[in-house]
Amino acid sequence: MAQLFRPGANSIAVIIIVAIFVLPTGAVAVSYFLWKSPYATSQYLTLAQPVPFSHEHHVGALGIDCRMCHTGVEKAAFAGLPPTHTCMTCHSQIWTNAQMLAPVRQSLASGTPLHWQRVNRVPDYVFFDHSIHVAKGIGCSVCHGPVQKMALMRQQKPLTMGWCLSCHRHPERYIRPRDQVFNMFWSMPPDQIAQGRKLIAKYLIHTAHMTDCSTCHR
Repeated sequence: MAQLFRPGANSIAVIIIVAIFVLPTGAVAVSYFLWKSPYATSQYLTLAQPVPFSHEHHVGALGIDCRMCHTGVEKAAFAGLPPTHTCMTCHSQIWTNAQMLAPVRQSLASGTPLHWQRVNRVPDYVFFDHSIHVAKGIGCSVCHGPVQKMALMRQQKPLTMGWCLSCHRHPERYIRPRDQVFNMFWSMPPDQIAQGRKLIAKYLIHTAHMTDCSTCHR
C-alpha cells in the first residue's frame, strides 16, 4: 500500500492546529499590552518646548506655587499656560540677558505668545475639569507626578481610562486636605484610607456615580 503522507505530516498538522488557536490570542495580547504601553500613552515622553522651562528649579528649588503660572486651575476646566508677561514678572529683573530666555524676550517684544507643547493630554472625547478635582482635594502630583523633580516636564502617568477609573472607584486612596492640594512635597499619612474616607464625607463627594459613563464622556 502506498504511503499518502510523509512521516512528518502529523507534526505539521499539530503545529497548524496549535497556531490556529495561539496566533489570534497572541496577537490580541500583544495589541493589548502595546496599547497600554508608554509607546501608545506617551507616558514619560519629554516634548521639545520653545524654552527649556524647569519645574525642578522653579517649583522644587524656588518654591513657586502652581497657581502662579496655571491661573485657571481652581476655576476652569483647563489649568492654563502662563502668558509671556508672567514670565517677565521675574525675568525683567533676573537673568535678563540669558540666551535660553531669548524666545521669551522676543515674545514680549512682538506680542506673539510662546507656543508651548501640551504635555498631559486626554482624548477630545474625554471631559476633564481641573477645578472640580482641585475643589475635592485631588493634589497636582496625583496626576502630574513629582514635577518638583522634573528638569523638563514629562507625562508621568498613563492617563488611560483604567487609570482614571482606579481613582474614581477608590478616591480615598488619593484625596488630601484642600490646603495641601498644591503642596508638591505632601506625603500620605499612615492612615490615608481612614482620613480619605472622612474627607470624602466632608467634601460631599458622591461616589455612587463617579464611574458612570456620562461623568467623563458627555
